Amino acid sequence: MALSGAVGSAFVGLAILIAAPVIERWEGTRTDPYRDIVGVWTVCTGETRVAMRRYTPAECKAMLDRTLAADWAPAVLRAVPGLQDRPYQFAAAISLTYNIGESAFARSSVVRRFNAGDWRGGCDAFLFWVNAGGKRVQGLVRRREAERRLCLTNL
Repeated sequence: MALSGAVGSAFVGLAILIAAPVIERWEGTRTDPYRDIVGVWTVCTGETRVAMRRYTPAECKAMLDRTLAADWAPAVLRAVPGLQDRPYQFAAAISLTYNIGESAFARSSVVRRFNAGDWRGGCDAFLFWVNAGGKRVQGLVRRREAERRLCLTNL
């Protein structure tokens, strides 16, 4: 069952408030376009789906907030409706999804475990997502460990 109205908006807002600093820490923010670790054009806080041009820091922050609320949080709830009353797990899942994409998240063992009610197992499955371009990346190892810690909060 999906949340609606002010309660749903407040809950999504809380999860985004928790997730945004995690995403900002691990993605970093660069106002000029650059190629990421696997060669994808990226700008601002890991954004790949916008015009590749110079942005102001304020534009980058607004873009992140808007895309988390409009795209990433709803994608996570579509895949795992049970996250609607679990703000820390929801926030961690938003961060993961922002990094790996909606399709990969929807097919992941994180989603399968969460949907089976195995919350701790779902959090543990974050640690599977540590490769980029077919290679283990230490930065992703550290990010997934941080996301897992967040995910385990209040379980």
